[in-house]
Amino acid sequence: MNPGDYYMETPANLIESLAEKVEAYGKTTFELSKLKALETTTVVLTSLVSRLGVILMFAIFALVLTLGIALWLGELLGESYYGFFIMAGFYLVAGTVMHFFLHKWIGKPLSDLIITQALQ
Repeated sequence: MNPGDYYMETPANLIESLAEKVEAYGKTTFELSKLKALETTTVVLTSLVSRLGVILMFAIFALVLTLGIALWLGELLGESYYGFFIMAGFYLVAGTVMHFFLHKWIGKPLSDLIITQALQ
């Protein structure tokens, strides 16, 4: 074997080397994509979980406030169940308004938030 033969690569060796590099690049790209997807999922979920905690606290506050107002109205009107009926009617009207008119105002910002968190 001559020293010059060592540096000469045959076309088969070049193709084999190129195929190995392409395979390694593909594996690396796949692993990077998996890590980016994991990071995105983690960011979105942690953001949603923290926001859900705040929403839960406000929901508990609203529940207790509603019970207090219902009892207070019932006391003013003479029967406690009147207050509960009034509060139920209020929530029925509020829910109907939200369903028909505020869906855009709530749904769009929420979807924008999720997309923004996912693209970071």
